[in-house]
Amino acid sequence: MTTITASLPEHAIAKPAQEKHAVLPVATGERELRLDLFRGLALWLIFIDHLPPNLLTWLTIRNYGFSDATEIFIFISGYTAAFVYGRTMDERGLVVAAARILKRVWQIYVAHIFLFMIYLAEISYIATSFDNPLYAEEMGILDFLKQPDVTIVQAMLLRFRPVNMDVLPLYIVLMLFLPGILWLMRRKPDLTLGLSVLLYAATWEFDLYLTAYPSGVWLFNPFAWQMLFVFGAWCALGGSQRMSRILASRVTLWLAVAYLLFAFYVTMTWYIPQLHGYLPGWIESWMYPINKTDLDVLRFLHFLALAALTVRYLPKNWPGLKSPWLRPVILCGQHSLEIFCVGVFLAFGGHFILAETQGGAGLHFFISLSGLVIMSGAAWLFSWYKTEVGKGGKRTKKQETDADLAGGEA
Repeated sequence: MTTITASLPEHAIAKPAQEKHAVLPVATGERELRLDLFRGLALWLIFIDHLPPNLLTWLTIRNYGFSDATEIFIFISGYTAAFVYGRTMDERGLVVAAARILKRVWQIYVAHIFLFMIYLAEISYIATSFDNPLYAEEMGILDFLKQPDVTIVQAMLLRFRPVNMDVLPLYIVLMLFLPGILWLMRRKPDLTLGLSVLLYAATWEFDLYLTAYPSGVWLFNPFAWQMLFVFGAWCALGGSQRMSRILASRVTLWLAVAYLLFAFYVTMTWYIPQLHGYLPGWIESWMYPINKTDLDVLRFLHFLALAALTVRYLPKNWPGLKSPWLRPVILCGQHSLEIFCVGVFLAFGGHFILAETQGGAGLHFFISLSGLVIMSGAAWLFSWYKTEVGKGGKRTKKQETDADLAGGEA
C-alpha cells in the first residue's frame, strides 16, 4: 500500500422517504450485495493505486479526498465478520465462534505467506533476468536478498513485508481479537465501541505502534485502525439501526456534503498550486500532516461522510445491484481474499511492463483494464468452483453455509 501515497506531497502523507433502506441490515436472509459491491470496488481501487500513476488513477477516491480504498475494505471486513461470527456465537456459543474465527485467521495467514513467497519469486526473477536491482530496492526486498534466513522468520512474524503487502497483516491482527470484541459487543455494544475509541486516542497520545523489520513501524497501525474495524462490527450488530434517524437527517446530509467539498478543495491544492493561497495558514498548521499510518481523524471523518451519502442514496433493493454490468465487481467482493492476492501479483507485473517499455497513457490504460478483467475472471472462476462444490453435496449444513451471507467470509 506504500505506493498509494507515493504521488502525494509530503505534508499530505501523514431519501428520507426510504428510511427503512437507509442503513445496512442487522440480519437478513439474502446476501447483502451492497457490501460485496463496495468491497469489490475497494479491491479494484487498491489494484489501480498500486500501479504507477495513469489515467485510471484519477478515477480513484484518494485523489479527491482524505481517505482511500483501505478504509472501505477494513470497515466492510469488520461489518461482515461481526455479522457472520456474531450469529455463530449466538447459535453455537463463544468456543465454536472463536474456533471458526481462528480458522479464518489461519486461512488469511497462509494466504499471506503464500503470496509473500510468490511475490518474492516474481520480483527476484525479474530483477535478476533484467539485471536491474532497482526492482528489489523499490519493492522493499533487499533485506531478504541479503539475509533470507532472518527475513523469512520476520516475515512469518508479520514484521517484514514488501511493498503493497501491508493490508493482510493488519486484517490478521484485527481478526485475532475478534472473539473478545464480539463477546463484549453482544452484551455492551456501545461500551465496546467506546473502549475502541479510547484505544485510538491512547495510540495518538502515547505513540503506540508495532515495529517492523528491519526498521520503522507498520504502515497500518493496528492500535489505530482497529477503531474502523470495531465501528464496522458495531454497525453490523445494531448500531446502523440506532443511527437511522441521524443518517436520514438533512443536517447530516449537508454536513457530509460540506466536509466532502472541503476535503476535495484541500486535495486539489496538492495538484494545483494556485489554489493553495486560498487555504488559511491556521487550517494548514492544524491539519497537516494527514497521518495514514495512525488513521488520521480527517481520514476517518471523510470515510464517514462518504458512507452517510452512500447508505442514504443507495438502498438495499436498488435494481442496479442485479445488473450484469456490476456483476464482475460484486464477484470480486465475494472472493476478496483471493482477489486481493491476485491484484498484488498483477500490480507488480504491470509496474514492470510499464517501467521496461516506458509506455504512454494508452499502455497504462490497457494494463489497468487488463488487470481488472483478469481479477474479474478469477472471481468468476472461484464462484463457479464454489457452485460446483455445492452441487456435489460437499457443503456443510445450512446454518454453517449461511455464514457466507452479507458479504460472508470470502
